[in-house]
Amino acid sequence: QVQLVESGGGLVQAGGSLRLSCAASGRTFSSYVMGWFRQVPGKEREFVAVFSWSGDSTYYADSVKGRFTISRDNAKNTVYLQMNSLKPEDTAVYYCAARTRSRQSSGRYENQYDYWGQGTQVTVSS
Repeated sequence: QVQLVESGGGLVQAGGSLRLSCAASGRTFSSYVMGWFRQVPGKEREFVAVFSWSGDSTYYADSVKGRFTISRDNAKNTVYLQMNSLKPEDTAVYYCAARTRSRQSSGRYENQYDYWGQGTQVTVSS
């Protein structure tokens, strides 16, 4: 079992920045690969940023490419999402998720993940 706890959400003006954190506890962190998703009411949860299953590459949704950066601190069992140049359309609940590394999945789809955090609200005002 893996527990994921997000933090760092809040209200920010357009053009501003936020850094989300996702602290993992439980089973060996290195056995899992992390990703970030987001969801707005009435819409499906969408992929934002992920590590490749090997952990040596990162992938981003086109809508956030060049503005968001996913990173990790293995010593702290924590994954981050640095969000710059925020836009009102980035407003959503952001979730971190963990998938089993050995499946070698792309990480871009919800059903590839085994564990989810509770989510943190990000609101960008215009």
